[in-house]
Amino acid sequence: MRYPLAILAFLLAYSASGCSKNNGGTTSTEYALNPDPAAKRPGSIGIVGDSSDVVTPVNGGLVLMGGGADVDAAFKWMISRSGGGDVVIIRASGADAYNSYVNTLGKVNSVETLMINSRALADDERVAGIIRNAEMLFIAGGDQSNYMKYWKNTKTMEAINYLLNVKKAPVGGTSAGCAILGELYYSGEKGSVVSAEALEDPYNPNMTLYAGDFLKAPYMRSVLTDQHYVARSRQGRHLAFLARMLKDQGIGAKGVAADERTAVCVDETGKAVVYGTGSAFFLATDNNKIPEVCVGGAPLHWNHGQKAVRVYKIMATPQGNGSFDLNSFDEPGASGGTWHWWWSEQGKLRIN
Repeated sequence: MRYPLAILAFLLAYSASGCSKNNGGTTSTEYALNPDPAAKRPGSIGIVGDSSDVVTPVNGGLVLMGGGADVDAAFKWMISRSGGGDVVIIRASGADAYNSYVNTLGKVNSVETLMINSRALADDERVAGIIRNAEMLFIAGGDQSNYMKYWKNTKTMEAINYLLNVKKAPVGGTSAGCAILGELYYSGEKGSVVSAEALEDPYNPNMTLYAGDFLKAPYMRSVLTDQHYVARSRQGRHLAFLARMLKDQGIGAKGVAADERTAVCVDETGKAVVYGTGSAFFLATDNNKIPEVCVGGAPLHWNHGQKAVRVYKIMATPQGNGSFDLNSFDEPGASGGTWHWWWSEQGKLRIN
């Protein structure tokens, strides 16, 4: 068939514009002329190293970091357990600064940061696939209420739990990332609560606590973490969190807390060692020691002869110090630190 010159010119221009659709709704010409890696790796805000997937042998481990300056030794500890595979950083705000930082600490195939800041992204199978293929995962700081809001009950949550319990790759988190690694967690979704407020009224509206509905890290059953611990005087609110869990849920909750520049590294057997320059704390409650007064509008009174909660404190060192067994939260397996008793007396934290 012969076309008039005007029609022929139109057809040629239409073809050159690449308007023939493929199944994804993007033109084949666009793929050829403008390859976009983000289209295949949604959520990715940067990657260093080889983007092709590798498989390396891994050893399980958990890093609970207290925020502030990162602890180099803890990242090296995780890298050694990753077998030098693919490292993935996940967050809901911020940038990709961890990529170059982690890449300088040890030999890995790649480091990639995913910005997962919507439930649509968190439920994207391609995002979940990147996480499942990781040999090391680190959850950055930020706002743990966003992590709960965006990630809970999504494919991202399933992928993290897969790494923790099936693949058994090392997983860590700092600050907000650490806050969600306990089976019990404080979300901060209505605003932060400080120790004085929590002890004065353990049912303060900002005391938003959850149990067993998010991440399932090994050895973190019935554990509630806290961070920036000494720097922000959070010991009192942590005690109030545990009192609420015991009073409301009947859970003999445990606590693991790290100060800034401090990391608790838990190996595949549940043994914890503390790296950095601050301190870590391990809190053990007793099911038989229900708080004497834990009601709304009244100061927390949890005394039991000044022996309400037993606490083990370990001072960190850059080379790693102490030992604590998260299987028992008791004297066997505890070394390099000191035992203390904590209690609340009419809303005031006391330490012996």
